[in-house]
Amino acid sequence: MNRRSFIQNLALAGIATGAASLSPRLFARTPGANSRIRVGLVGFADRARVTLIPCFQHLAAGLNCEIVAVSDIWNRRREEAVVHFKKKYNQDIVAYRNNEEMYEKAGLDAVIIATADFQHAFHCIEAVKAGCDAYVEKPFAETMADARDALKTVRAGDRIVQIGSQRRSGASYHAAYDYLKSGRFGDIVFAEMSWNVNQPGRWRRPKLVAEIREQDTDWKRFLCNRPDDKWNPRKYLEYRLFWPYSSGIPGQWMCHQIDTVHWFTGLTHPRSVSANGGIYMWKDGRSNFDTMTSVFDYGPPDDMSKGFQVLYTSRFSNSAGDIKEIYYSNGGELNLDTNKISSNGGLEPQRAAAMNIKPNLLAPESLGGDGPASTEANTGMDTMTLAHMRNWMECLRSRKEPNAPVEAGYQHSIASIMANAAARTGERVTFDPHTQEVMAGGKVFHL
Repeated sequence: MNRRSFIQNLALAGIATGAASLSPRLFARTPGANSRIRVGLVGFADRARVTLIPCFQHLAAGLNCEIVAVSDIWNRRREEAVVHFKKKYNQDIVAYRNNEEMYEKAGLDAVIIATADFQHAFHCIEAVKAGCDAYVEKPFAETMADARDALKTVRAGDRIVQIGSQRRSGASYHAAYDYLKSGRFGDIVFAEMSWNVNQPGRWRRPKLVAEIREQDTDWKRFLCNRPDDKWNPRKYLEYRLFWPYSSGIPGQWMCHQIDTVHWFTGLTHPRSVSANGGIYMWKDGRSNFDTMTSVFDYGPPDDMSKGFQVLYTSRFSNSAGDIKEIYYSNGGELNLDTNKISSNGGLEPQRAAAMNIKPNLLAPESLGGDGPASTEANTGMDTMTLAHMRNWMECLRSRKEPNAPVEAGYQHSIASIMANAAARTGERVTFDPHTQEVMAGGKVFHL
């Protein structure tokens, strides 16, 4: 499906609407050529503190941008943010109890959103309606309703939204994209992806869970548009372990890698997904799987004779294999772990001769660049995230489309939600392009 067809299908679903129904503040601010861009943080936790803020601060002076405010509903995080900026950057920022207060008082041009997985789309909508550009961490959305609402809001406005899929700013991934588009690789026949760790503490925060008190935060605001639930410090701080606050493996890891399939091929979503998994090792009360395997079918929606599979596996119990991203053609492989093109597995002369056809072996080539990616939770100021942050910050002034526009987030959300639905229902899951709904067993998949 090309971009025009994709937009037409969104229009049929009532997503690509006008801006009249949205806030009059929607088109509020566009920084001038020489004015300093005022940026706020939505959420101050590990991802922001360890990676996003260092990347931003490294570029801030040269691009005339400044973080001036932070919003966090936990008073401890607000206090930590103020101390952190003063101690590390000798900079004063103002802390706000919630986003409404920050948007009302801080006079922002843009925000960096690094909150819980299920809140990203909700907070993106808030930012755009407040007239702010946004850097929105992945996953973009964990439900199709959230994804559609956020896509509609962003498309109705003129704000610059960068999704935190930093592979789209990676030099090695751009080299892979260019190589695939050159035609030298041939048709993709299969892709193999994995993300394996052996980290019992991954996504666990036992010390903080013991210390947080309900009266020090705003549980109702945390829930956003999720079903009402009683206070649970683990769901607040270890949300990645619990559905519907996170899908876990699909939303945290898979969405990074499956995004490259959409980018490299121009396909906007899988035709179908089958998946299963379980909690086989870390039986600590979590509801999200610690092991999961998904098989995606990709190809033209109107031609089932063409296409390829993507096999995605992930486990928490053994780290062998680490991260793997390999694309295969009849002539060999494109390996984003080694950043090399090789003839591995290609059609050899003797086998081709037996069928009276030409052999097909790719010429060895190096992609160079900045890969491979890391399985570590917080990578510090890594090369790809730094490049991705730079791209967004430059687009704030140029008003050009960033490397990972809102459509990229919408598309990886479809794939992630399909995998989550398949694993949770045991059904082969499809996507209805007219209603923009994920279908499991002939029914719309909901929370």
